[in-house]
Amino acid sequence: MATIQILDKQTLSEKKYRLQLISFEKPDAEGEFQNLQKEVYFRPDTIAVLPVDEKNKTLLLTKQFRMATYLNGNESGYLVEACAGIIDENEIPEQTAYREAEEETGYKIENLVKIASAYTSPGGVTEFQHLFIAEYSGKKDHPKFGGLKEEGESIELIELSFDEALQKLKNGAFRDMKTIVLLQYFFMSRL
Repeated sequence: MATIQILDKQTLSEKKYRLQLISFEKPDAEGEFQNLQKEVYFRPDTIAVLPVDEKNKTLLLTKQFRMATYLNGNESGYLVEACAGIIDENEIPEQTAYREAEEETGYKIENLVKIASAYTSPGGVTEFQHLFIAEYSGKKDHPKFGGLKEEGESIELIELSFDEALQKLKNGAFRDMKTIVLLQYFFMSRL
């Protein structure tokens, strides 16, 4: 089988992460070579974690402003989602999950379990995401906001009962893929 040949790389932006226009040649299903171009956004790998409190039968989610959703039809720009973050160069995914959960929620998580890893948008983004479920212990007097101010984060904590989260999932209330996958896994694993 013939291999893919990179013909040219044109950098379109390096403001935060690199965006390139890649010209390449690859064979189609019949072995005929095609010349193609694709924009590729080189985003770092990430984690997402769903904190679960089995004792109180609750799940902990976050709510924060996401500009990309605002620009694509989300009227408020706010999205309810699982805790997530970028893996630092010196970290493994599990370390990032523990760090991000505490930074975004203020809770320490325990018994981290990896459920999957996948590309988030393989048509044009290099990001590879590691998905986890972990335990947390909910407290009534815990602050309702989290995040790091120096990173511009203002994160509202959303604690949902298992029943409420399942109903919202069934009704299509969640609009974030990682959150949908984590919730589906969580509820399917309980069957």
